[in-house]
Amino acid sequence: MDFLPTLWFILIAVLWTGYLFLEGFDLGVGMHVLVSARSETDRRVMLNTIGPVWDGNEVWLITAAGATFAAFPFWYASLFSTLYVPLVVVLLSLIFRAVAIEYRGKGSTARWTRVWDIALGVGSSVAAFGVGATLALTTTGLPINANGDGTGGPFDWFNGWAVIGGLAVVGFCLAHSATFLALKTEGDVRDRSGRFAVRWMPVLLLPIAVWVFGVQLMNGKSYTWILVTTAVAAAVFAWLSARRRSEGRAFAGMALFLLLGTASIFANAFPNVLPSTISDTYDLTVANASSSPYTLGVMSVVAAFGIPLVLAYQGWTYWVFRKRISGASIPQAKPVTAALKTR
Repeated sequence: MDFLPTLWFILIAVLWTGYLFLEGFDLGVGMHVLVSARSETDRRVMLNTIGPVWDGNEVWLITAAGATFAAFPFWYASLFSTLYVPLVVVLLSLIFRAVAIEYRGKGSTARWTRVWDIALGVGSSVAAFGVGATLALTTTGLPINANGDGTGGPFDWFNGWAVIGGLAVVGFCLAHSATFLALKTEGDVRDRSGRFAVRWMPVLLLPIAVWVFGVQLMNGKSYTWILVTTAVAAAVFAWLSARRRSEGRAFAGMALFLLLGTASIFANAFPNVLPSTISDTYDLTVANASSSPYTLGVMSVVAAFGIPLVLAYQGWTYWVFRKRISGASIPQAKPVTAALKTR
């Protein structure tokens, strides 16, 4: 197996893990704004926890897709053409979500903010479900032929694994963001988020556990059982920490659970980047779907300089905005007045 294609498979797996970790609590906060907040102050506290970072977190999705396009163009072409419909829905959902975050504070009526809260919650949920379905199908297979083209109709991709993957990411986002909100806030939001994590985390993580164990049983490698069992231990640690109100450890436990779980999924899928449900001979692998060695070499040099800079910048951002947020730190909303016309 060539080194560079394998390296870029690992890097793409890392990018997706980073996206799910960072955007996971972003999307989850969007859902909690709709379903868990009890007042406008609660909603503003929740939104202020992600206000400085949410748009930067979405860069990980763009980078993961761009790296796939450059390093594995056949993987990108097959995946994005076969899943054209759900990925367009994901794109529209992310647009609605972004507009909702920016626009909800531009009006002065309860109806205005409620409409954008619904757009934020629904957009976050649909985006999370679509990303989860896409990743699940990437690891379990799509109906692609010898040319890498999808066969059948526009909805032939929709199966049990798509539902499990979608529910897995939605559930993870809700649980992950609950530990994040408990870590980043004070007062009612902190207490309510902590109780939510303790009560619902075991249920919300069940779909992702089914996905992890399903891939393990289908493509099981002996060493990946270590990743699976330690992922389960990390989830138990996160739940016990949430019960003890040790919010930092709960958040770290969720991060470790995600890291180990996604590592086991991608390790079991390797060397396939996109299995075919029609025939094993049509599988796309790191060998037959990758770019030329020259392209991968140039990408590796750029990534060696670019990735540390991005990590350093994002780490600095989170350090600057590390303090907790409470209702007392939220200023009173000011009414929006129409601009006066000037002659």
